[in-house]
Amino acid sequence: MSLVEIVGFLTGLVSVWLTVRENIWTWPIGIINSGAWAWLFFGAKLYTDAGLQFVYIALAILGWFWWLHGGEQRRELPVARTSSRMAVVLTTSIVLGTLLLTAFNVFATDTDVPFWDAFPTVLSIAAQFMLARKLFENWFLWITVDVIYIGLYVSKGLYLTASLQVVFIVLCVAGIREWFRSMADEAREEPPFQETEVIRA
Repeated sequence: MSLVEIVGFLTGLVSVWLTVRENIWTWPIGIINSGAWAWLFFGAKLYTDAGLQFVYIALAILGWFWWLHGGEQRRELPVARTSSRMAVVLTTSIVLGTLLLTAFNVFATDTDVPFWDAFPTVLSIAAQFMLARKLFENWFLWITVDVIYIGLYVSKGLYLTASLQVVFIVLCVAGIREWFRSMADEAREEPPFQETEVIRA
């Protein structure tokens, strides 16, 4: 267990907890977390996981902005459902991205788990994008990712990081509950539709 893994563990835990609470500080702490894990995963020859952290950093910067100014009239972004169109785009991107990254791992790296390094990486990018846009269903993707990563990290001897995924799953369940409540509160706060009277000439 290294100092970098401990930093990744702690900042990851805090970042996800802040995400559950819809706290904007999740993004700067998440950037620190991604930097620590990029270093850790490169050393473990999980190259796409290492590269993923730089994508996380870019999405964290976007998420930071979107959460503050991505709503109507540049207000705070509310929690929303994923549209059918967005779901199709994300699913297609996950399939194509997994195929491409798996091929890259086979031909350009020495990883011994080309598919299992690629698939959760692509799935994580989709989940992180959904998180940055405050799409409710991001939590279900994260649970899938965490389950896969438990096995992957244990196989690489990253036991602290693997145990963190279990905590993440618990926090994801809390996130589902809290964000669902947030959507319900938002719906109650919306003004009722009022039919305007048409003045006839």
